[in-house]
Amino acid sequence: MSTPRDSQRIVIAGASSLLGAELKSLLEESRFAAWDLSLVDEEIVAGTLTEAVGEPAVILPVEEGSFTRAKFIFFTGSAAFTERNLAPARESVATVIDLSGALAAKSGASPWFPAMDALRTGPLPANATAYSIPSAAATAASALSLGLAPLGLQRLTFVAFQPVSAAGRAGIEELESQTSQLLSLKSVGKAVFDEQIAFAMLDQFGPASSQNLLSARERVRAEIEICLANKVGLPAFQLVHVPVFYGLTFAACAQLAPETNHPRIVKALNDAGFALTANENQGLSNVSVAGENLIHLASPEADPAGVGTWWFWGAADDIRLPAANAVKLADKLTS
Repeated sequence: MSTPRDSQRIVIAGASSLLGAELKSLLEESRFAAWDLSLVDEEIVAGTLTEAVGEPAVILPVEEGSFTRAKFIFFTGSAAFTERNLAPARESVATVIDLSGALAAKSGASPWFPAMDALRTGPLPANATAYSIPSAAATAASALSLGLAPLGLQRLTFVAFQPVSAAGRAGIEELESQTSQLLSLKSVGKAVFDEQIAFAMLDQFGPASSQNLLSARERVRAEIEICLANKVGLPAFQLVHVPVFYGLTFAACAQLAPETNHPRIVKALNDAGFALTANENQGLSNVSVAGENLIHLASPEADPAGVGTWWFWGAADDIRLPAANAVKLADKLTS
């Protein structure tokens, strides 16, 4: 089976997710606005009424023919959903763009974010049929590692603070509910996380949780590994839950060559695609980057405890960033 060269059909698989909704919105604002957009997802959400390109649309279950004649198939749901539907998607000979993390550790899938070509000094693979869009945390850690490598990077430690949006709408609703219940001095519901996540920072959730912070950490580590592709040593990475609704924040500490100075670091970060906060008196937070397509960094700070030790504080819209990168990749592949 082959996909016609002039095909203008796009399938969003996992359309009911936060990533799926954001991707759909961005596609409708892009050069793909006039393309045929199909929305599919798990059986449990099939039949949900939404809209696409200003018209009523229904999210359908994945069936035989769901991926036929598609030019691009975006996976935006759970990794398990992607795994179940990857074979028919690849049989369609469409270009698969995965945002779920399922392809992070699989051979044959090329990782991509906008600055990667320049940082790795290599173009997009000419014959790739599947691409992996890293999560916001993996993109930030990978870009920071690759960007600082020319400055004698010896070691990078990266701590990412994950919001509940990583668990989808159910996670957001549970944080909202728990916050209200605790402020009313009531016991909290724990259906999603099996743990009090409101007003708490955690390194793992309860044993009955539908979310696994340890698995999420391993996913990000796998994404970082394929992005770096042995070009630079892997950073030490940790993932921590924070009780916020949206937006990734992170702290990183790098050991650079002793002669490295602030202007050189700033230039390296700009070349790596980061947006540095211009006003040093203005704080950088998950709220301040909402709706942004770039990863923002505060001005790097030298640690007086050791020459060449530098701290970095950053934030990114964890939903918008990968969705925007996926659209940029599709645009690049059709140019």
